[in-house]
This record gives sequence, structure tokens and C-alpha cells, in this order.
Amino acid sequence: MEMGLDADDWLADTRTSYDTVAASYRELTRHILDEAPEEREVLAGFADLVGARGGGPVADVGCGTGRITGHLRELGLDVFGIDLSPGMIEVARRDHPGVRFELGSMTDLALADASAAGLVAWYSLIHIPDSEIGSVLAHFHRVLQPGGPLLLSFHLGDTSHLKTEGYGGHPMKVRVHRRQHDRTIAWLDQAGFDVETHKTLTSAESRLGGIILARRRP
Repeated sequence: MEMGLDADDWLADTRTSYDTVAASYRELTRHILDEAPEEREVLAGFADLVGARGGGPVADVGCGTGRITGHLRELGLDVFGIDLSPGMIEVARRDHPGVRFELGSMTDLALADASAAGLVAWYSLIHIPDSEIGSVLAHFHRVLQPGGPLLLSFHLGDTSHLKTEGYGGHPMKVRVHRRQHDRTIAWLDQAGFDVETHKTLTSAESRLGGIILARRRP
């Protein structure tokens, strides 16, 4: 594993970190999408794709406090959220009482094969080590219906750093991985996805963010 950490170490650190910052994270991020019109356009396009295929359950994996999940529900999707952090799930359930939220990890996604009409991972792959990306994308491929859309967003760059404080000054211990489009597209290809579009954005969501829309191959 990267950085000499085993899965239990970095997963536990990620869970604890986001449990610690859940309330302040919610306050600091709940209006970010309002200031990101291009991201809202991307999410609307994703919702249209799911609808054009007849709809069905959509998974927001790494949903945090549910701000994207709630937005997608407003766009008419049958969406539910999954997150590693009980603290984040508690906030999500409180803020979005009509939406289903479940505890879970994208490293061991407890969803049935081909059960999702679409899947979103909105800035939620950023803590996954390179060595685990293939496994995570294999789970995404397994749970998506053939032809189903996958929407990814991530921080662009070539570096990783250890985040020790965040969201109101609370202690954290999470490694943040920045990636490039070409590398991420190669991972998706290896996992059985065809990339349809990708773009780079600068907004309230990320100072330099990447967005990729792909589909699971039949």
C-alpha cells in the first residue's frame, strides 16, 4: 500500500477525521454548489442521462453530508448516499430526511451487481490511494448497469499531501491525492469504462478541479 499504510489505517483515519469535522464541514460547504454554475450544469446533464435511460436508483458514493445527493434528488433522481463516516451520515439524514443514506465504503461497496442506474463520486476519490483505485473502480463497474453513467470529480494535480487540520480548524489525518485527467482516464479504461467527456474547472468547488463523465461498457 502507498505511504506504508494498510487499508485499516487510512480508512480508520478518514472515518475519524470526517466524524470530527462533520458539523463544521456542513456549515462551510452547504452553499458551495450555489456558487458553482458549471458544476450544477454537469450534474443536471448527468440527471438527464439517467432519466433518458429510464431512471432507476443512483448511488452518490462518498456522499458526505449529502449536499450533492440532495441536489440530485431535487433534479428528480431516485438517489441515495453512501459514506464511510457515521458523523457525516448523521448530518445528511438530518438535512435530507426524505433521502436514504447508508454507512459504507467504496473499497467494499455493498450493493448488488448492476443495481445502480448511475453513480456519482463527487470529490470522494481524493483520499483513495493509487493502489486502491483499481479496486474501487471495479466496484463501481460491478454495481452499475451496462451503459450506466459514472460521474467523477477530483482535484487536479500531481501531488499528495497529508491534511492535518481543516473545516474550522479541527484536527484531521487524511491524505489528499491530486490527479490528472489522463491517468484517471487510463484507470477507467482498465476498469471497463468508456469516457465520454472530461473538463477542467475553477470554481468554489475546487481551485482546479477535474470532471469526467464515463459509461460502463456493456
